[in-house]
Amino acid sequence: MYHHILIPLENTPADETILAHIKALARMTGAKLLLVHVSDGWVARNFDQLKLAESEEMKQDRAYLEQRRRELSGEGFSCDAVLALGEPSDEIIKLAQTRDVDLIAMTTHGHRFLSDIIHGATADKVRHVVDIPVLLLRAGK
Repeated sequence: MYHHILIPLENTPADETILAHIKALARMTGAKLLLVHVSDGWVARNFDQLKLAESEEMKQDRAYLEQRRRELSGEGFSCDAVLALGEPSDEIIKLAQTRDVDLIAMTTHGHRFLSDIIHGATADKVRHVVDIPVLLLRAGK
């Protein structure tokens, strides 16, 4: 069924929603997990082009990802973590295409039209571009 699941994390309580759901699925299928967080601040978006030093945001995001990776590994999951830089939807799509994943599992916040335009529509863009299944769970309130 699923062998390699990509899980975008936001470093918010929404992460608990997706991780709780995916742990059960990964145990059933023996899937390897790929955690990703996309730093999207100004430094992250211009990091490579301008040869910038890592920002505090990026350092905190890296530490958060590593903490989550260690927790999941400690629970017996095979787990890798990637800190990507730039536009979240583009980076998630890139990883899905280059890391041989067969499922993307992510949260959505249930915005409606105007809110999606203002806040972005990461999940919507991802689900329309990739050619693998995308599991969307509404984040708990």
